[in-house]
Amino acid sequence: MDIKQYVTDKLKNILISLGVEEPSVILERPKDPTHGDISCNAAMMYGKKLGRNPKEFAETIISSLGSDDKYIKSANIAGPGFINLLISDEYYRESLAEILTNKESFGSSATNAGKTANLEWVSANPTGPLHTGHGRQTALGKAIANLLEWTGYKVTREYYYNNAGKQMDNLARSVYARYRQIFESEYPLPEDCYAGEYIGEIAAVLEKEHGDALIDSDDKVFREAGENWCFKAIKQTLERLGIAHDIFYNESSLYESGKIKETLEEFKKRGLSYEKDGAVWLKTSELLKNKKDAADKVIVKATGEPTYRLPDMAYHIDKVQRGYDLIIDIFGADHGDTYKEVLAGMEGLGYDTSKIKVIIHQMVTFVQDGKPVKMSKRSDNVYYLDDLIDDVGADVAQFFFVMRSVNTHLDFDIALAKEESDKNPVFYLQYAHARISSILRNAKDVFPEYGENTVPDINLLKTPEELSLMKVLTVFPETVASAAVTYEPHKVITYLNEVAENYHRFYHNNRVIDAEAKELSYSRLKLCEAVKAVLKNGFDIIGITAPERM
Repeated sequence: MDIKQYVTDKLKNILISLGVEEPSVILERPKDPTHGDISCNAAMMYGKKLGRNPKEFAETIISSLGSDDKYIKSANIAGPGFINLLISDEYYRESLAEILTNKESFGSSATNAGKTANLEWVSANPTGPLHTGHGRQTALGKAIANLLEWTGYKVTREYYYNNAGKQMDNLARSVYARYRQIFESEYPLPEDCYAGEYIGEIAAVLEKEHGDALIDSDDKVFREAGENWCFKAIKQTLERLGIAHDIFYNESSLYESGKIKETLEEFKKRGLSYEKDGAVWLKTSELLKNKKDAADKVIVKATGEPTYRLPDMAYHIDKVQRGYDLIIDIFGADHGDTYKEVLAGMEGLGYDTSKIKVIIHQMVTFVQDGKPVKMSKRSDNVYYLDDLIDDVGADVAQFFFVMRSVNTHLDFDIALAKEESDKNPVFYLQYAHARISSILRNAKDVFPEYGENTVPDINLLKTPEELSLMKVLTVFPETVASAAVTYEPHKVITYLNEVAENYHRFYHNNRVIDAEAKELSYSRLKLCEAVKAVLKNGFDIIGITAPERM
């Protein structure tokens, strides 16, 4: 049962009976647990409207609650009229039974059942391996997709495969130059050449397969070889992080299908574009009326090559036309302004962009000993995402990139990430799961008959640590729902830390396995099982493993 919904419904009925029409009830959890479990400001919201003193109105509401409610243990008034409610232990014991019944699905909901969501993220150009600058977005997308699925969405994971434009031409020339250098060491490199060691690796593969037969070949051969190598490397890195996309959408298909041309013609038709200095300009200043300093933007260069804005608009039009209920893009802070131009262009063509949610994450700084460090593993002075995974592990990389709000700059502490102690937040949480697994294995030695079908007497759980732990476990569905609405997986991490803290406190103050107190041991073991289930579900959402041993 959802206690917040229960309290909301009860308070609404009371308010209606007291003369409030269509009341809205907002419930919060007090920051100070001594104030109760749930707080409500309804008396202050509606007291004055009814010509009543808010504090006196709060007393009336409390008296209407009755003294025999099964789930509301007590109520008191704080400040000018806040109503603080204390929820009964009975509710928490019932919730524990619910967790034990549902385990793998506890925390999930059907709130968005029947709805579809498209989540597009990573979408790095296939011009090189993924580097750590892609890391935060990569991890966020994985966790947000999981969150959406936990609330009922059918999620399509999409990668925008940007294989058109100047950067691909640069890749082709770079591979060709390195290929020529195998036979002519003095062959010059282009000024805008990609410098990574991987370019030489691609060239070496071509030399091994074809010898010098490709020296007179056109760019297409080297472009395809470079693109295929890079994209294979990207997919392998994503696989190491447990990420698999459903759709790889090729930018080149927008040209082949005529969608870019159609979009451009529609702008012309609606009078939203004009030609100047040989280029085609979009009337961005007109479309972004509420934005200061908005200026018109080039969408087709004088050379005839579209700027990124035009294919981006054509691409998002295609996504809208596919009929998703929710479309999410995850971008770095460098896209903070440009996406607004893309959406404005779409709106100018009559498309509804209300279903499009753009998540902008701030940048990451790698630190060691409290100081920023420039991480480099290869001669091209780039710290690749594979290097990070090798250094700290996939779980730690995923966790660290997700553990802070997207709106804040993230300091990634390399030394802390490598540390196997409670100071490392990943180790701390995973150790709690592993400890419980060990306890449950050891329980079999003392109680061979104990198992999945053992029915405990939950009423035996009475200590402050037991009750506190049960309380925090019940908040998991609420936490998942809140994190999903705001697309903030770090909220789940914050919650899991609270679970782990309460569990460790419970473990140190309550003997779990006691041969002389079998029934109490059974109850405490089941409480451990519930904690393990909630931790596992939270790990699944974040995108890390739940180890049985450490």
